[in-house]
Amino acid sequence: MVRPAPSELIRTWRLECLNATVSKEVEFGVCTVTCGIGIREVILTNGCPGSETKCIVRVEECRGPVDCGWGKPISESLATVKIPCIFIPPENRFTYLWKMLIPDQQSLILPNDSAILEVHRDTHPVAFQCDTKENNEIVASVKYTVYTTAELETRRLKRPATDIVLVFVLITGVIVCIGVIFALIFIILHWAAVKAFWVSKVGKGSKEEQSSSQGSVRTIEEAPGSGSVLASGSRLASGSALASGSRLASGSRLASGSGLASATVSVPTPTPTASHIDTTGQEQESFHEWNNEEEN
Repeated sequence: MVRPAPSELIRTWRLECLNATVSKEVEFGVCTVTCGIGIREVILTNGCPGSETKCIVRVEECRGPVDCGWGKPISESLATVKIPCIFIPPENRFTYLWKMLIPDQQSLILPNDSAILEVHRDTHPVAFQCDTKENNEIVASVKYTVYTTAELETRRLKRPATDIVLVFVLITGVIVCIGVIFALIFIILHWAAVKAFWVSKVGKGSKEEQSSSQGSVRTIEEAPGSGSVLASGSRLASGSALASGSRLASGSRLASGSGLASATVSVPTPTPTASHIDTTGQEQESFHEWNNEEEN
């Protein structure tokens, strides 16, 4: 048994380490298709030339689910339609199987084996299916519906209304965005004037609120004031009535007192003070005034 030289062992070990390092520094891009067969980029994250952090090393194929559902023709007219199979270059790498789908029956295999099929429109809609094979294994499958000429014209008549609505919405959105941008630019350029206008408007509103609140307070204060005036007037009236009544009573008492004094024995009277003389004189005057009014 021949043993490998130490240099060969070292070289093998370095290659294994290099492969392990490279595998950790490689990323894969997003696949170009969501079904069938497509391509993706292999990106290197270390060791790129210059100051680039990432660089594309190569491009490789990627695969998704086999069934791609219903596809769209690549071109169509009022007479014919061109429908493609799913493939990546080179085209001759794969084999293609075209079928005509018949409801509730077995599909009809067509003799065409090319990647693109040209179909003439019939009097009724027809469905077709293309299976893309590699080494007798289906890698992608897609179906198409070929409408009649009348149905195609009807569908084309329906599309302009939708297109008009979309165009109107887009134009309206663009106009609104432009208006908002111009408004912002105007506010930025004339910020001082806009700020002064806003402050004056806010100050005017606050002054109006203060004046309205002060007016309401004044009305509330005036309402109790009128009541106090009425109360004071009623009190004055009642006080004058009581004063006149007391004067009348004092006058009658003085008259009766003078009669009794003349009929009885004279009793020494105390010497009146100045305050008594004033009050007595006022009562007598009020009594004489009342008598004069009664006589008149």
